[in-house]
Amino acid sequence: MSQTLNGPNDLGEGTPALPDIVAADGLQRSTLLDKCQKFTRAEELRNVGLYPYFRMIESAQDTEVMIGGKKMLMLGSNSYMGLTNDPRIKEAAKAAVEKYGSGCAGSRFLNGTLDIHIELEEQIADFLGKEAAIVFTTGYQANLGVISALVGREDHVFIDRTDHASIVDGSRLGFGRVHKFMHNDVADLDRLLGNSNARGKMIVIDGIYSMEGDIAKLADIVPVAKKHNAAIFVDDAHSVGVLGRIGNGTADHFGLTDEVDIIGGTFSKSLASIGGYVGADRDVIDYLRHHARALIFSASMAPACVAATQKALEIVIAEPERRDALWANTHFMLEGLHRIGLDTGDSETPILPIVIGEMEVCFTMWRMLHDAGIFVNPVVAPATPPDRTLIRLSVMATHTKDQLTRALEIIEKIARSLGIVNR
Repeated sequence: MSQTLNGPNDLGEGTPALPDIVAADGLQRSTLLDKCQKFTRAEELRNVGLYPYFRMIESAQDTEVMIGGKKMLMLGSNSYMGLTNDPRIKEAAKAAVEKYGSGCAGSRFLNGTLDIHIELEEQIADFLGKEAAIVFTTGYQANLGVISALVGREDHVFIDRTDHASIVDGSRLGFGRVHKFMHNDVADLDRLLGNSNARGKMIVIDGIYSMEGDIAKLADIVPVAKKHNAAIFVDDAHSVGVLGRIGNGTADHFGLTDEVDIIGGTFSKSLASIGGYVGADRDVIDYLRHHARALIFSASMAPACVAATQKALEIVIAEPERRDALWANTHFMLEGLHRIGLDTGDSETPILPIVIGEMEVCFTMWRMLHDAGIFVNPVVAPATPPDRTLIRLSVMATHTKDQLTRALEIIEKIARSLGIVNR
C-alpha cells in the first residue's frame, strides 16, 4: 500500500512512496536496497575474468609481491620511496606496540593522544616549514576535517575537477558553495574567483594529481589567490618524498612554502604507514583541533603507525639518494613508454598513465599484463573521463633497471597486440 512521504529525504513533496520489494523467501525488502540487487557490473566483470579490484596480496608491499602463489612485479603501488618493507621501520613499529600496546582506545580529543603523536606533529611541522601541525587517523579524514571545518555557509571553496575524492567529499561536507575549475586551468580559476562574492574563499588542489601524474601550477595559482584574497590548501599526498629539497612537497618545490596557507597529506605512500596530517599557522591548527569533526570523533592513529611514520620521515630526510633513484627510474620508464609509442598524457612524476580510451581495451590490457606477471591498475570513470581510461603505472626508488626493462618489454608486446601504439 502506498503512502505519502513528507520528510527531508522525500522523493518530492506529495510523491507516493515506492512499494517494498517482496524477496523470493516471501520477506519484504526495502526499496532502499533495490539498487544493490540491480548492481551487476562487478559480477559481470568477474564472470569474464576482467575484474581488477580487491586483489589479495599475500606478501609485503615491495617491488615484487605474491598473488595467488605467483610472484608479480609491482608497478601499481604508491610506496614511492620503497620503504614499506624496510626493516628499520618494522622494528620501530614493533617497539611502539611493546611500549604503548596495539591501539589508543579513543580519540585524540579525549584519551587518545600519546606523547609520540605530539612528537610526530612537531616533526611534521618542521618538515613542512609550518608553525604547527596536526595528525589525523587517515589522509582522507584530514581533507574531510579541514575543509568542512573551515568552509562555512558564507564561504566558497574552489577545487580542481580532478582533485582527489577526499577533497570533493570534504567540500560537500562543508556548508559553503563548491566551485570546480578546469584541470590545472588558472584562467578558469581566476574567472570563478572573480565571479564570487563570498566572505571567505579557499582554493584546494592536489600537489601531484594521482591519476595523470602532473604537478599543480602552484606558481601561477599563488598570484591569483592573492588577487582574490583566497586561502590555498595543497594536498601533498603524492608529493611528499617526491618533490621538494628534502622530499617535503610541492610548496617547497616551487619555493612557495610561505605563500601556501595549509599543507596536508597522508603517511600511506612515501612514508610507509597510514595516517594524515595538516601543517599551517599555529592558530589555524588550534582551530582545527577544536572544530574538525573527522579528528574529534575518530579513534586516533595507532602507536605502531605513528612510530613507523617517524622512522620513515627520518629515512626520507637522511637518504636523499632514494629520491635520486626514484627520479632516475621515473625518467627511464617515461622515456621507455614514449619510445614504444604510448601516450602518457602530461605526466612528469613517478605516476605514469598509459592513455587507452575505450574501457574494454583498458580492462583487456590490464588482464594481459596481470597474466604476464605485471601488477598495474586500470583507471576508469568516475576517476577519469569515460573516453579516457588509463593503465596507471607507478615506480619506486627501489625498482631495479632489470625489473623496469622487463616490464617495458612486456608492455610493448601487449600494447602492439592491442593496437594502441602510436595512435
